[in-house]
Amino acid sequence: QVQLVESGGGLVQPGGSLRLSCAASGFTFSRYIMTWYRQGPGKERELVATIANSYGGTTNYADSVKGRFTISRDNAEKTVYLQMNSLKPEDTAVYYCRAQEYYGPGDYWGQGTQVTVSS
Repeated sequence: QVQLVESGGGLVQPGGSLRLSCAASGFTFSRYIMTWYRQGPGKERELVATIANSYGGTTNYADSVKGRFTISRDNAEKTVYLQMNSLKPEDTAVYYCRAQEYYGPGDYWGQGTQVTVSS
């Protein structure tokens, strides 16, 4: 059974930090590109950050989070992380992780974790 379970969300003040985790099971994690998305209130879902499937994988970020967020993965633990620093109110959203198979049809989503940035 495929599962992606996000955790680490919560309420944080502007300027604060959070670390999100997405634990995977039920598929060969190392073969998948992992991506964090977010959907803010009244907004469409947007890509936040992506990390390639290989060891030391290439990363890409949305312009709005460059220099503040860092995506990483631990293939042994089957987990992808999103370190979020210098958080702003506009970062408030439900954050989702997605797994896409590099050479194959696999495409999975987690249920999301709420991040609220507010004083």
